Amino acid sequence: MVNRPTQSRRSHAAVGGRAALPAGVRAGADPGGTVGTAASGQYLTGQLLIAMPAMVGSAFAQSVIYVCAHTDEGSMGIVLNQPLRSPSFDDLLRQLNVAPVPPLRQISLCRGGPVDAARGFVLHTPDWTDANSLVVAGGLALTASLDILKAIADGGGPRQGLLALGYAGWGPGQLEDEIQQNAWLSAPARLDLVFGGHPETIWRRALASLKVDPLLLSDTAGHA
Repeated sequence: MVNRPTQSRRSHAAVGGRAALPAGVRAGADPGGTVGTAASGQYLTGQLLIAMPAMVGSAFAQSVIYVCAHTDEGSMGIVLNQPLRSPSFDDLLRQLNVAPVPPLRQISLCRGGPVDAARGFVLHTPDWTDANSLVVAGGLALTASLDILKAIADGGGPRQGLLALGYAGWGPGQLEDEIQQNAWLSAPARLDLVFGGHPETIWRRALASLKVDPLLLSDTAGHA
């Protein structure tokens, strides 16, 4: 797992512009398809990664990650179940000079991962996109422009979404190696797992979607 966050002196998410998407992740894809369907050659794109007991003791213990891109050049995703209490959505809008505050709509904030931790990404349903949006193959969309925050603050924007600070990233072949080492399970990215319920329950609910009992998984700890 690439876990070296980019250093930044800014206290808020640097949301804005095409350049805000990670290198190798391209905006402007076709929004068609259903959640959880991966493109050929990108079999984990649009899927969930569920941390296995081999991840105990790491920053990704019991993490659930939505995979936004999985290619020969590497992979990136958004951690879904590390909620942020501070800054609040209102605070972030004030720091970015986005009005109105208080907004007409709220979305939750989370730590998306340790890479570029001062950079913000909105993971959302693809019913709203702009030229800077990455529409994941057959799945959700990722947008890093101020326009989406303005739309949400005005009461519009995508039907469902969350704002992540930072992302999780892997180099070429690194994610495949971790899967072979029993670090991750993969599962379809159901909307009720990505956006629904309490973040603290996502890991157990994601395992339940595979009919996996976490108490049985605990017996495999240390066998990575």
